[in-house]
Amino acid sequence: MSNKLSKKLRLGIPAILIGGALFTTAYQNSPSSRFINHYVDSVLSENQKRLPDNSLEGVKMVDGLEVKTFATEPMLINPTDIDVDARGRVWVLEAYNYRPNITLNPTRKEGDRIVILEDKDGDGKADESKVFYQDASLNAPLGIAVLGNVVLVSQSPYVWKLTDTDGDDKADKKEILFQGIGGEQHDHGMHTFVFGPDGKLYFNFGNEGRQLKDAAGNVVKDQFGKEISPKNYQEGMVFRCNLDGSEVECLGQNFRNNYEVAVDSYGTMWQSDNDDDGNKGVRINYVMDYGDYGYKDAMTHASWPSNRTNIEEEIPRRHWHLNDPGTVPNLLQTGSGSPTGMIIYEGNLLPSAFQGQMIHCEPGHNVVRSYPVQKSGAGYTAEIVNIMKQEKDQWFRPADVCVAPDGSLIVADWYDPGVGGHQAGDQTRGRIYRIAPKNTPYYAPVLDFTKVQGAVFALQSPNIASRYLAWEALTKFGKSAEPELLKLWNSGNQRMKARAFWALCKLVDGKKYVEIALADANPDIKIAGLRAARQLKLNVLDYVKQLAQSNDPQILRECAIALHGNTSTEVASIWADLATKYDGKDRWYLEALGIGASDNWDACFSAYLKKVSDPTSTPASRDIVWRARTNESVRFLASLATDSHISLKERLRYFRAFDFIKGKEKSETLLSLLKGNSPEQNEINKLALNHLDVDFVKTSPLAKQSLSTLLASLNGKEYLELQTKYLLPEENPRLMSMVSKGEMPRQAAEALIKSPEGLIVVKQIINDPKKETLAIQLLNGIKSNGGQASIDIIKTVMSDKARSATIRREATRVMGDSDNGQNLILAYLKENKIQKDFIPFAVEGVSKAWRRNVRIEASKYLGNSSSTNKKLPPVAELVTLKGDVKKGAAVFAANCSVCHQVNGEGMDFGPKLSEIGSKLGKDGQYLAIMFPDAGIGFGYEGWDLKMKDGSTMSGIIASKTETDISLKMPGGIVQNIKTSAVKSMKMMNNSMMPTGLMDGMSKEEAVDLVEFLTSLKRK
Repeated sequence: MSNKLSKKLRLGIPAILIGGALFTTAYQNSPSSRFINHYVDSVLSENQKRLPDNSLEGVKMVDGLEVKTFATEPMLINPTDIDVDARGRVWVLEAYNYRPNITLNPTRKEGDRIVILEDKDGDGKADESKVFYQDASLNAPLGIAVLGNVVLVSQSPYVWKLTDTDGDDKADKKEILFQGIGGEQHDHGMHTFVFGPDGKLYFNFGNEGRQLKDAAGNVVKDQFGKEISPKNYQEGMVFRCNLDGSEVECLGQNFRNNYEVAVDSYGTMWQSDNDDDGNKGVRINYVMDYGDYGYKDAMTHASWPSNRTNIEEEIPRRHWHLNDPGTVPNLLQTGSGSPTGMIIYEGNLLPSAFQGQMIHCEPGHNVVRSYPVQKSGAGYTAEIVNIMKQEKDQWFRPADVCVAPDGSLIVADWYDPGVGGHQAGDQTRGRIYRIAPKNTPYYAPVLDFTKVQGAVFALQSPNIASRYLAWEALTKFGKSAEPELLKLWNSGNQRMKARAFWALCKLVDGKKYVEIALADANPDIKIAGLRAARQLKLNVLDYVKQLAQSNDPQILRECAIALHGNTSTEVASIWADLATKYDGKDRWYLEALGIGASDNWDACFSAYLKKVSDPTSTPASRDIVWRARTNESVRFLASLATDSHISLKERLRYFRAFDFIKGKEKSETLLSLLKGNSPEQNEINKLALNHLDVDFVKTSPLAKQSLSTLLASLNGKEYLELQTKYLLPEENPRLMSMVSKGEMPRQAAEALIKSPEGLIVVKQIINDPKKETLAIQLLNGIKSNGGQASIDIIKTVMSDKARSATIRREATRVMGDSDNGQNLILAYLKENKIQKDFIPFAVEGVSKAWRRNVRIEASKYLGNSSSTNKKLPPVAELVTLKGDVKKGAAVFAANCSVCHQVNGEGMDFGPKLSEIGSKLGKDGQYLAIMFPDAGIGFGYEGWDLKMKDGSTMSGIIASKTETDISLKMPGGIVQNIKTSAVKSMKMMNNSMMPTGLMDGMSKEEAVDLVEFLTSLKRK
């Protein structure tokens, strides 16, 4: 069969199937179209499926809409982001030069391009592709915003302002708007800018962004005078600023990779956020101003897997610290995925179900979908509704979506076997699609900005670029635009009313129209009014007092948020009034109260106590105590934490709340809990000690005695966690006994060598010939540690010929269990320092090294290292073969489960793969396995650590705080290291997943493995 089906065959098949109906490139959701898609898909080869003419095979559309192809390669390739201007032209950011240092793909030395696609004859297909800008500095940009003759381009470390000064669709001037942003050639860097209804720019960056500098190279300070840097904020952030980049506000923090912020006409912000791959924690967020969204621990910055009191039972919730006070709830958790571009649809061309709602791209699941929201208390609820779902071709990777001037959706398709994430399996393709009701022509209304009426008409456009031009025109008209804007205000369409309000208050009379909005019957208009009052720096407190009389939880939420950062002495009493309206159930409102009291908790909580004499008496007041961050709340926390009328499980939240309060009073209160005589005293002591500072415990006789008593009552993991934290020398005999009995011997042995006293005990056992059995157990316990102390012990045993051959052979074998040990084994083999009969043990010890070169190099010293590798067929052939899922599961268990989990089975080291089949097709699976260096998942990069004792360690950094590092190693082993012991850290260039994993597999094994992985889909 030829690569492209003949026209006769393409039209003939469906004509036969449905009695002569025409088969076109417009796809809708109907029984006949689904049947045709299934049949045609069965006769298409893999190469045919990749052709532009076949790109919509297998697409399922929501009822009432169809999708058509607007443009394909070669007019564009590799689109990362798009915008649609007021003329309906599609501006495309290309990323041919995507992550070349990782993918090793070829690059364009001329740099990437910004391409303009135009449909000149109105048939819904692009006729012309022109290059607006190409430069060697442009390499895999992630965001574009077209604002008249200015184009903002986001590419860490820069945000560039490109200006077309003469209207020839070519950039004539290039300026820096922002710089110094982390995440160069990284998906988690700076993302796109969006023009808001208030005449400001909204934007965000992921957790590689870290900081923001202005055009002069100065670190930007926010509205509170705080530097936008890790000093004050952490992980991904959301911002707002003026059109010239001034008055930057940080509006939210602690996201992972918040990809694109979308803003509705009331000024409400929405966005998606990606999880650490494989944890089913992708989320959609309503962005509450100044909120913390919980990716890292708010106090210690520890990663979400780190153990903590009251840890969430479900990993998708644990991923965002949702049990912690101070974490804003998620609107919706969508499971696995790789979320990208998002818009708020405020047109009327699409069905009413999508009007006023988010529309979002999810390339991990090959879908464009909506999340219709409903108000719920001070927050919202949402559901998932698919709009365009590709059910056959997993190369469909929607990267961005925009609204055209006619209200249709324009979707950019990255089109690739992978979803980005530092991978790029294809550099030759890219598609743009248009979604609209059936038989709806593509057009752009003619806009007249020379008249006020024309500008107000354009302000109502569903297209953001049109609204920007309208805003600029209305700015010039000033007060003369007031009558026409008032007509829009009175039009009855509430979202258009909100747009008119922003223009009236920003361009005509701020105070007047803010007060008119605050008196409006619509709560959303009132909220917009209060938001505008904050932006205009009016007397916000007077307005908050007025609105605080409302019983609408959404209005009360905004009142609480409006108190944030206000230094007036009136704030505390206003906040206390708002706090008494909390019902004990609405977490959104509780977090808004927390935001309002931030940096002012002492005064706010004191005012609250004047209104609520016993804050432990009701669910609502108990929540206020739990959320408070002041020494005033400590005594109430202690009372709640020890209240035996509440189950201990429910009280864990109060112990956790102690972590968010600093000071001597907290320590003394926790210490007092150790003096109790409750039936649960043992558990209370354990919790209290866990929340006390280590140095404080060691200097307090009472705390130390309580710790010793508690340790005597604990076993296994609980005992080791506490002993590893405090390292009491008195516990060394018990640790040695655990090694001897095989009770968590690795953890016990490692706890021993962490303290000077324990290390002495270990060396004494190792050097006693009469205790050789225990010595061998110790060697096996410390073998994967890799620190200088463990390496020195094992090396001493290896090289001491006075010892028995048994223990020397064992030392030779276990030396290969750590990176440092493997390096030493290779050096010793090269230098002939390992006696001949011990070489097999040395080679066996490194046989499971994740570094393939180590395994190969060592095997050469066996003398029979001829390769048995079987060359596999090309991927193009492999993807056509059908494997056995059951056999593939066995191949996975033998080769992959040492580093990956599927449905909870296997080791927790690399990304979890329980839904990998929903993310990657067969071709993507083969590429990921064969070339792991070409797509290292973010958060799974390997790191080389040089220690101050001269040793080195390698692994994945699971968590890093100011004092501690958790290093995850192959096999799921976690090594806890003091940050102070590390001399330097360097990210590896290569994946920790070994290259050549399939080299030793037969064709059948490889095909079975991929068949198994492809079957792992979202249920």
